[in-house]
Amino acid sequence: PNSCTIIDFIPYRLRSICRLQRIQGHMMSSKAGSEVLFEKVGNAGVITLNRPKALNALNLTMIRHIYPQLKKWDKDSETDLVIIKGAGEKAFCAGGDIRAVTEAGKAGDSLAQDFFREEYILNNTIGTYQKPYVALIDGITMGGGVGLSVHGQFRVATEKTLFAMPETGIGLFPDVGGGYFLPRLQGKLGLFLALTGIRLKGRDVQRVGLATHFVQSDKIASLEKDLVDLKSPSNTDVAQLLESYQEQSSLDAEKPFVLQEQTEAIDRLFSAGSVEEIMENLKKDGSAFALKQTETLSKMSPTSLKLTFRQIQEGARMSLQEVLVMEYRLSQACMTDRFSPSLLAVLIDKDQSPKWKPSTLSGVSEQAIEECFSSLGERDLKL
Repeated sequence: PNSCTIIDFIPYRLRSICRLQRIQGHMMSSKAGSEVLFEKVGNAGVITLNRPKALNALNLTMIRHIYPQLKKWDKDSETDLVIIKGAGEKAFCAGGDIRAVTEAGKAGDSLAQDFFREEYILNNTIGTYQKPYVALIDGITMGGGVGLSVHGQFRVATEKTLFAMPETGIGLFPDVGGGYFLPRLQGKLGLFLALTGIRLKGRDVQRVGLATHFVQSDKIASLEKDLVDLKSPSNTDVAQLLESYQEQSSLDAEKPFVLQEQTEAIDRLFSAGSVEEIMENLKKDGSAFALKQTETLSKMSPTSLKLTFRQIQEGARMSLQEVLVMEYRLSQACMTDRFSPSLLAVLIDKDQSPKWKPSTLSGVSEQAIEECFSSLGERDLKL
């Protein structure tokens, strides 16, 4: 069967899922046991995302194994902390298996509801976890992978970490609680990352606060060993251990933050009441940086840009739980016929130049955006 590539933020070939009737099989594969591994090492519960060939992309099967295991460890007096990491050299987790979910939405399959609902419930479980939760984000961490890490108390970046929320480029929005953590970054940085999908690497991920610590990749195995050896650690004990490793990690310390020169411009240009106003600010500014952002934003889905702008605006005033309820509504709107043709086009077409509908910001009505945020009644996410 024809195998399909997903866009470059998950650069791998999904195996033979071009036929709709195979979606469910893909998401609920019998290999579940091997796609995510759980071990007790010392007093630590260790989760390994184990799909290295797929950059540890998250599917529904994995979510359905991780959630009950976290609940179990939370209640288990023999488990003092949880560590989550990705198998292989390249990725922590490069996102969710969006392709299968989108096809399901188009086919009216319940997977499009189940995936987002259960993923967001898992994000909330991580965000409210009572025991120390340490995500070792040693590699690509995007979309769904951000959701498995950023809400936990401790996120350890390395020089191999590559962070992005690239959803506006595929007709979605930066979900998994993006409406909560992005507006809480300094100034307008979160909105900038959300709209442009720009990637941050290594130490910069920690500098902006998406990671709590930076540790060199070659020290991660040793750090993990020391973490599992901790006896009944408090959050302070874990923080002290991570800080001691951070102090030994001088790699790239002298390199300035990649956006240091642009921070003032980002705050100024992205302080606006609408996406149109941002575009106006960028055009008026005319600097090389502003022109580059104009070019980036002009390739994104106009509907996604407007949804995301409002999501970040609303999310700044909400709790994580309220944000996830809002994002579930948005996720279901994105699965409707109005969205999915464009979305599927990006995920399937080789030329990666999607024909967005509407194709301009002015073509996206306020009413269309408003509808995406409205309550689903009985079908709303319950946390």
